[in-house]
Amino acid sequence: MQRIEHHSPRKPKSHRLLKILLLVMVILGIGVGAYAGKIYLTAHSAMNKSFRGNTDKNADKRIKDKDNLSILILGVDTGEEGRIDRGNSDTIIVAALNPNQKKMQMVSIPRDTAAQIIGPKNFKMTKINSAYNIGGSTMAKKTVSELLNIPINYYVTLDMKGLEKVVDAVGGIDVNVPFTFTSEATGGQTFNKGKRHLNGNMALAYARMRHEDAEGDYGRQKRQQQVIKAILQKSMSFSGFQNFSSLLDSLSDSLVTDINFDNMVGLFNNYRVVINNVESDTLKGQTAWVQTADYNFPLSFQIISQKELQRLSDKLRSTLNLDSEPINNAETKENALNPDFKFGVDYDQNYLIKNLDEEN
Repeated sequence: MQRIEHHSPRKPKSHRLLKILLLVMVILGIGVGAYAGKIYLTAHSAMNKSFRGNTDKNADKRIKDKDNLSILILGVDTGEEGRIDRGNSDTIIVAALNPNQKKMQMVSIPRDTAAQIIGPKNFKMTKINSAYNIGGSTMAKKTVSELLNIPINYYVTLDMKGLEKVVDAVGGIDVNVPFTFTSEATGGQTFNKGKRHLNGNMALAYARMRHEDAEGDYGRQKRQQQVIKAILQKSMSFSGFQNFSSLLDSLSDSLVTDINFDNMVGLFNNYRVVINNVESDTLKGQTAWVQTADYNFPLSFQIISQKELQRLSDKLRSTLNLDSEPINNAETKENALNPDFKFGVDYDQNYLIKNLDEEN
């Protein structure tokens, strides 16, 4: 009798290839996941050094719920000394974010603006950029909030070297240079009018230049907003979280903030829709010579009218979906105590700051 052999049916090669591909994908997935996890942990650890805590019990919930919010952006002049704890805040910008309307309002505040510093026991009114020097980011946050009558939910404080780092980390930025100039005070960099791609060093010089600008500090504020807007557009356009985490990691030594790492991620995920609709504005004042108790000679200040304070307060409150409220603070009271001071003139005047504690 013929012997019959039974052979197991041979599996198609396509099935074997499919299994191999699946195995490779699983291995790659584990590798990518481990890599992403490492980046996350590295960035999380690095950002812990920058986080200073936030006493607002709604700080986490606000970002998670995509509420309207405002962030104070401070650029401080301590980068050259390798520290960020004290110094004056030469850049002061309020950013109001409305994710539902997909828009952001940025308002620059001149560093020489006369403002009541909120925090000292006794009344103190001086240049607003000294609030950071006196009491750090928290005092600056309270002072700006009082000046404009708006809630300030968070702050981000970056030193000048940090600005250079972040521009390089996002691969440079594109700006439209308004006029040709050479920035002598920052290293002699030349900027030609028109669209230009800037690396970190050039972006820092572009944002800091003041003397070659006919608008002085107001022109510098416009360029600072240009740079910040370009950085936000590049960073928010990252296709993945890994690049964003790497960016945060690179900034850890130059950044101080009351936004923790998870909330930074929440901003990246929930508020990036605002970046394509950014409106810029500047708080504009009248130049005046002011004698303060801190110096034996008068200093040049920017005095803000009640009308201008009201205009910017209304604009920011509108973005935050808050009703307009009449401005009534130390600035408006000091203006009332200087009835002969004129706004909108092309010459400098004297302005007397009185101790409101004594006036009351």
